[in-house]
Amino acid sequence: MLRLIVRRLLQLIPTLLGLSVLLFLWLHKLPGGPAAALLGERATAADRAQIEARLGLDKPVWEQYGAFLSRLAELDLGTSVRTGRPVWEEFTLRFPATMELALSAMIIAIVVGIPLGYFAAKRRGSWLDVSAVSGSLIGICIPVFFLAFILKAIFAVNLGWFPSSGRQTAGINATDVTGFKVLDGFLTGEFDAAWDAMMHLVLPAVALASIPLAIITRMTRASVLEVLQEDYVRTAESKGLHQHVIRARHVMRNALLPVVTAIGLLTGGLLSGAVLTESVFAFPGIGYFIRRAIDGRDYPTLMGFIMIIAITYVLINLLVDLAYSIIDPRVRVH
Repeated sequence: MLRLIVRRLLQLIPTLLGLSVLLFLWLHKLPGGPAAALLGERATAADRAQIEARLGLDKPVWEQYGAFLSRLAELDLGTSVRTGRPVWEEFTLRFPATMELALSAMIIAIVVGIPLGYFAAKRRGSWLDVSAVSGSLIGICIPVFFLAFILKAIFAVNLGWFPSSGRQTAGINATDVTGFKVLDGFLTGEFDAAWDAMMHLVLPAVALASIPLAIITRMTRASVLEVLQEDYVRTAESKGLHQHVIRARHVMRNALLPVVTAIGLLTGGLLSGAVLTESVFAFPGIGYFIRRAIDGRDYPTLMGFIMIIAITYVLINLLVDLAYSIIDPRVRVH
């Protein structure tokens, strides 16, 4: 187990270096630049040159990249061009919002997707199976931002059942402890604030959960169908074991192996996929801030945020590998 962790952490170094090179080159190929975004179209050449010199953009690209790596080694992600605050401070300020949204979406996808995929496999060919397969295809095909607009228009604007934007209603007296609004409400006993935060989470979380839910449902169904054909399941049934025992020890334990891997990859992908969802609902997370940073050509913010997301993605994959080895001891031996 320790050898696996060390090996994956060492693999993190070349992966992040390659990502940083590609990201750095991509950002510098974007049209315009921070100077144009800050000063506008009517700015003089002298004004632009002054801003570029202050930001270090007048130096060669390789020299700028070297300075970035030097700062990164010191855990310094630079300063946001738009706000003037450290990038790490901006990230920590918005990360709880995105993490709360991503976890809510993944909880919806897991709680609904795994049981739905299992019962669809057990009742193969029934109306439940057909509905699950058809619904998963629709969930994969519909773009997240389009679904978000539909949910917002129907349930927030027309029906008024849920808030249309933000994390919490303005004017609510909520104590900030961890940055997670729902958790803070329960920790401080401010249950009205927790309920209000949950109501703000429903629509964006459902929109963000649509693709993971569809994938988890299809993978669980396919995996359960495969496991049900195995000899050890038929042997367990012939021995007269209770269905709950067969389902827990033989079917789900083996069928969840590929599903766990998919959940890990999808969880990491939700951090980047939240950009569109947060933009539609004006949800103040890292995705919403990244979109504004792209509009403002805020290079330090984009570099810092994307690098942190990449590290988080790799660490989540490491946790998936560890969970995989716990579920299947043969992986540890291998």
